[in-house]
Amino acid sequence: MALSRPTNSSGPPPSQSGGRRFGERLGYALLVVGLMLAAMWVVEVLDTLALDERLEREGIHPRRLDGLDGVLWAPFLHGGWAHLIGNSMPLAVLGVLTFVHGRRRGWMVVAAVISAGGLLTWVLARSGNHIGASGLVFGLLGYLLAAALFARRLREVATAILAGLLYGGLVWGFLPSPGVSWESHVFGFAAGVGSAYALGRDN
Repeated sequence: MALSRPTNSSGPPPSQSGGRRFGERLGYALLVVGLMLAAMWVVEVLDTLALDERLEREGIHPRRLDGLDGVLWAPFLHGGWAHLIGNSMPLAVLGVLTFVHGRRRGWMVVAAVISAGGLLTWVLARSGNHIGASGLVFGLLGYLLAAALFARRLREVATAILAGLLYGGLVWGFLPSPGVSWESHVFGFAAGVGSAYALGRDN
């Protein structure tokens, strides 16, 4: 005779567990992106008030060895308050949407966009001083849109739709424009797409 015994379940229901995991990811995403933005604003305050805007000259200078380290600094340097303000909101939204996909994944995307996008800018862009977080912004947008194709999960599809609705118009930033580092936009976006392809369905 078969016996039926009650299941001893000590954990929360799957729906509650999933909601808690999402809440943890969201909280971490808000913290990380908030710290990144805080660093950019602190740098701009120091550069404006104490350093006579000398820091903003330390961006990516294509094909110059003394401008190669700008690959790391450029996302945190801006040419004034309007430039910083214009990058802050899209970076906040797209950054949170990216880190909601996972901590490891978020850091890998950020690292790939800054390094690969920055190096491509250093090798191929016009001479000048390329600064600003817009390359990272375009990279995050590229990742979010492409992740829906390569990962093919509801989470990625949902964030891709939201990112596209909010910031799909940024693609006009690919067009050459004087005084704008459109090259960092293009190469950042490409690095983001490449990140999505490389990560695939990896968590």
